[in-house]
Amino acid sequence: MPEIDFWYSIGSTYSYLTVMRLDEWCAEHDATVNWRPFNVRTVMSTQQNVPFAGKPVKSAYMWRDIERRCAKYHIHANLPAPYPVSDLALANQVAVLGMIEGWGKSFTQALYRIWFEEGIEAGSENALSEALLRCQQDPRLALGRARSDDVTAALEAETETAMKLGVFGAPSFVVRQEVFWGDDRLDDALSWARVGHVI
Repeated sequence: MPEIDFWYSIGSTYSYLTVMRLDEWCAEHDATVNWRPFNVRTVMSTQQNVPFAGKPVKSAYMWRDIERRCAKYHIHANLPAPYPVSDLALANQVAVLGMIEGWGKSFTQALYRIWFEEGIEAGSENALSEALLRCQQDPRLALGRARSDDVTAALEAETETAMKLGVFGAPSFVVRQEVFWGDDRLDDALSWARVGHVI
């Protein structure tokens, strides 16, 4: 079965729903998913797409919608979480470094818990350092490496790849060049991976 690429960006609120349930979902469906962090802010800026910040009615809907979906998935969150994320690029550079070194998924899960359950904004030095500690990484060393030219370029390259695939938001799932946008499209991506159409 073709693998599913999970394109997410720390800073995306709806990605919380996927990040928190994906391991259990993969085990339940005997599926393999590749975690692919990218910079959604770059993508949205390129497309002149303005996110939820500064839109009170849309933001209120977003938080209520996430709250409903958390209840559906039996995921705990204290909402609204601090938003938007200040240093989105750095948070995702740490995630990219983690994917290279093998601790990216656990870092992402820890950081989203800190953000959505403990109310510490995900781009802050405190949140990033605590998430690194929780996945047995030295925050000073990891943050230094994450700020390097190589890792900065790696995030930019992943973001460029995402855009070439047609990814315009997070979370997105890509199977054989087919894009499925939104946490609620995860099952459709699995169908596409298995039978080549949505069932």
